[in-house]
Amino acid sequence: MSLALTRIPVKEQDPQIRKHNFKEVSLGYSLEEAIQEAQRCIQCKNPRCVAGCPVNVYIPRFIAYIAEGQIDEAAQVIKETNNLPAICGRVCPQEEQCEARCILGIKGEPVAVGRLERFAADYTMSKQIQTPTTVAKFNATKIAIVGSGPAGLAAAADLAKLGYEVHIFEAFHEPGGVLVYGIPEFRLPNELVKKEIEELKGLGVEIYTNTIIGKTITIDELIENGYKAVFIGSGAGLPKFMNIPGENLNGVFSANEYLTRINLMKAYDFPNSHTPIKKGQRVAVVGGGNVAMDAARSALRLGAEEVHIVYRRSEEEMPARLEEVHHAKEEGIIFDVLSSPIEVLGEDGWVKGLKCIRMELGESDSSGRRRPIALPNSDFILDVDIVIMAIGTSPNPLITTTTKGLKTHSWGGIIVDDETGATSKDGVYAGGDAVTGAATVIQAMGSGKKAAKAIHEQLLYGEKIRHDSK
Repeated sequence: MSLALTRIPVKEQDPQIRKHNFKEVSLGYSLEEAIQEAQRCIQCKNPRCVAGCPVNVYIPRFIAYIAEGQIDEAAQVIKETNNLPAICGRVCPQEEQCEARCILGIKGEPVAVGRLERFAADYTMSKQIQTPTTVAKFNATKIAIVGSGPAGLAAAADLAKLGYEVHIFEAFHEPGGVLVYGIPEFRLPNELVKKEIEELKGLGVEIYTNTIIGKTITIDELIENGYKAVFIGSGAGLPKFMNIPGENLNGVFSANEYLTRINLMKAYDFPNSHTPIKKGQRVAVVGGGNVAMDAARSALRLGAEEVHIVYRRSEEEMPARLEEVHHAKEEGIIFDVLSSPIEVLGEDGWVKGLKCIRMELGESDSSGRRRPIALPNSDFILDVDIVIMAIGTSPNPLITTTTKGLKTHSWGGIIVDDETGATSKDGVYAGGDAVTGAATVIQAMGSGKKAAKAIHEQLLYGEKIRHDSK
């Protein structure tokens, strides 16, 4: 244990090399580096980092094992509450959660919890070590999980460990949800997601792909077919647009479609893959979140000469992870902040430019951020041939419109009890982005785990689960 205030740096691909490939940017810690970083942890008596983790990983304990070189034991501690550590170690916003609570962060840099979690998971995975998992005796009670994203996977794992017969229904041809269609391989390799899902299958979970709930089969039909509970973790895949002139031009993408074509359908490898994509030479990405950074950095890797991030607030207000912004800048992405699109310009049906207006920040709005205000007579034009809208998503209404008695918010999110995930329909629970709108992987997992616990208590003890009827 050491009081070193600076964390051990992690090796990364050179920006000038990585911007031409889809290989993972961060190369992770070596064993020696991981042990050295773990020894920075001062093992607080009241570890605030645990409270900052949505799935309550007992962080000091797994870090202590790494500090002693006992990596398999560290991975086992993580897996007690987190079934996707290799994923979470890469994409969770640790700087806002566990690491934000670290005592060392007061005077120096917090312990690199995410990097250590990734290291422990990768170490055991590379050695093909199966982390021991206690699974209850199979009880043949069937539970349906809608969607194989982080919320669904977390709920499925916990319920399988409790002995239930768990079936996941996934609309796409591959499981993983946003983990495989939304996050590029340079941040989260698909092969790694597949390995995590294989471990889940090892618990007895069955996954049915190409099954669209609400079309192939409805929630009510699942219940009629003997499922004692249903958990909806279908995500938020419906893209939002700005409703400005020219958004219907060829060359305007939603970030959702753009990233799905690249990540899930492997459009970057066309014609070896079957899905094409218009690559573009000059690309504008509208938005300031992680999805915007993913889309911009993907466009660069597809061969764009110039890529702009267009964001209506300042960089300080950007919701993207600091690491993602840093990597984007290293790779040469241009940041046009305090700018907002007002029209997509076209010629012969194709994008030829993006007309924007300069903004300034006024008083704070309901989000706590200062409201952007347009400056008169400040129009300017970006010479681009591709525009990607990355301004958010909402839940697809297919499930909610085909399920009687399922209450939703006006914007489409399913209304649930905050503590249990119980919906207004008996036996049906929900979590993740289908409830909150687009959020983080770990928050979705946390909601899946809460719902799994509530489902178990309902089925085992017959406890009445209260419903939020707001």
